[in-house]
Amino acid sequence: MDKFVIEGGVALKGEVKISGSKNALLPILAATLLTQEKCIIKNAAILKDTLTMVKILRSLGVSVNIDNSTIEVKSGSFTKNTADYRLVSTMRASFCVLGPILARLKSAKVSLPGGCVIGVRPVDLHLKGLRTLGAKIEIKDGYVYAEAKQLRGERIFLGGSFGSSVLATDNVMMAAVLANGTTIIENAACEPEVEDLANFLNKMGAKIKGQGTPTIEIRGVKKLYGAEYEIIPDRIEAGTFAIAAAITKGHVVIKNIIPEHLGAVLEKLKEAGVLVKKGKDFIEVKRKNSLKPVDIATLPYPGFPTDMQAQFMTLMSITPGISVITERIYPERFMHVAELNRMGAQIFREGPSAIVHGVKNLVGAPVMASDLRASAALVLAGLVAKNKTEVFRVYHLDRGYEKLEKKLEILGARVFREKE
Repeated sequence: MDKFVIEGGVALKGEVKISGSKNALLPILAATLLTQEKCIIKNAAILKDTLTMVKILRSLGVSVNIDNSTIEVKSGSFTKNTADYRLVSTMRASFCVLGPILARLKSAKVSLPGGCVIGVRPVDLHLKGLRTLGAKIEIKDGYVYAEAKQLRGERIFLGGSFGSSVLATDNVMMAAVLANGTTIIENAACEPEVEDLANFLNKMGAKIKGQGTPTIEIRGVKKLYGAEYEIIPDRIEAGTFAIAAAITKGHVVIKNIIPEHLGAVLEKLKEAGVLVKKGKDFIEVKRKNSLKPVDIATLPYPGFPTDMQAQFMTLMSITPGISVITERIYPERFMHVAELNRMGAQIFREGPSAIVHGVKNLVGAPVMASDLRASAALVLAGLVAKNKTEVFRVYHLDRGYEKLEKKLEILGARVFREKE
C-alpha cells in the first residue's frame, strides 16, 4: 500500500484543473446498460472507483474501452444479470446497476453494497422505489434478487430518515425510463450529479423532466439509444482545493468547474474570511487575513455537502475561536476527528456534532485514513502542519481524487507518494 509524506508550511499558489465528477460518472456508466448501442463518456476521471465500475460492467459481458479521459461502452445483448459481491462490496455506487439490469433483463441479482466506513447507509429507499414500480424483491445470502416482467410507472415518495437519497433517486430513475407509463419521484435528490444522470438519459432518448428539483417526472419509453456525453466537473474536488488554498494562506485559481455547484461551500468560506472570486468556469480563492470561526450543518443539496464536512473541519481546527460542525446526513461520519486530534487539533464529539476549538498550529504525525473524504482532510492538515506528516492507506484517496499529489505539487506543495 502507498502512503503520502507531506512537508507542510507552503502557501499554495497557481492554477489547477478539476477532473470530471466521480459521483456523476459512476451512475452514468451504470446507465449505459440500458441500451444495446455504443455510448461515449467524456471528461471521465480515471479513478479506482471508475475502474471498479468498469470491472462490474465487463463481468456482465459488456465491452468497455478507456482512452485517457474518454470511456466507450457497448453493452450489446448482454445476458448476465449478476453483479458479484467481490466487486459491489468495495463501492456503494456500484449498487446502481440494479435498476438498469432489472429494466433490461427483467431480473437482477446484485450484492448488497460496501464502500467507505462512514456509518450505516441502508438501501431501503432503492428497494421501496423498485417495488413500487412493480418489482418483486427478495434479500437472500447477501444479495438482492429482483424480478419484473414489466415495470410500470407510479408515484413514489423517496424521503428517508436523513432526507433524500442520491443513489436511490438514480436507481429508480434508471429503472423508470423503460417502464410502462409515467413515474413521479417525490422528494427526489436535487444534487447536480442526479441532474447530470437525467441529462444523459435524455440524450439517450428518455423523457425526464424536473431534474434538479424535488419532483422528477419520467415518461417511460420502449427503447434507449447510444449517446455521447461529457461529465460535469467534480464539485467536491473543487471544494477540497478551495479549502487547500484557504488553509495554507494561498492564492489558487480553480479551473474547469461550475461555480454554482459550490454555492454553500463558497459562502461558508467567505463567512470564514476567505476571499472568493467567481468566474464563468473558475473560482479564485485567496486568503490574506486571519480566519473566523463558522458553524456548519450538512444537508442535501443545495445545502452544505456531507462530502465536504471533514475538509471544512480541518480548516476550522486552525481557526481562532469555537465552531460547531453538525452532520445531518451520516451522523457517524467523524472517523477523522481522532486523527486530527493526533496532529494537535482540539475537537470534541457531542452526538451528531463536533465542537472545534481552533489551535494556533497543527503538528505533523503519522495518521491513518479511514475513508475517502477523511483522507482528504488529513492531507489538508498535513499541508499546514509543522514538520512531516505521513498519511497511511491513501488508496481511499485514489477512489475519489485523480492524481491528487501531482495537482498539489503543481501548486507548490511538498507531497510525496511512497510505499508503506
